[in-house]
Amino acid sequence: MILVTSFIKQDKESKNMKSYDDLLSKAYSELPELMQGDDRFTIEKVKGHLEGSKTVISNLKQIAKGLNRDPEHLLKYLLRETASAGKFRGDSAIFAAKIGAGTFNKKIKKYASEFVICSECGKPDSTLDVERGGISYLKCQACGVKKPVKSIK
Repeated sequence: MILVTSFIKQDKESKNMKSYDDLLSKAYSELPELMQGDDRFTIEKVKGHLEGSKTVISNLKQIAKGLNRDPEHLLKYLLRETASAGKFRGDSAIFAAKIGAGTFNKKIKKYASEFVICSECGKPDSTLDVERGGISYLKCQACGVKKPVKSIK
């Protein structure tokens, strides 16, 4: 609506009134292309291997980037969920336990539903903000809702 209003103002100034349909077509042509389907948000699968009694995930930082979250936050969540110790070593995450890729993929999907995907509109366009008092909020960029989320300890 704002776009159409600005086009009407521009056209009034140039004393060249166009029909509503022309203005609407012009407004739609200037909008970004919408992506269709569920392909827009996909979570990359875990790539890793075992090193003795440890599990090495080589793409955890890329997964966090795809989720638009801090890799340390995702690692902290996975460590808590798998009841394991671990840390980053370069681009890889090292877990002090033998954990299968399927388990990690399920946990990352759960992480996305708790800390990435908006519970109101179901879109992944969100940010995780920490405010005074250490309370974390999920702020949706699509619908504007702001909801508190549990902190990871």
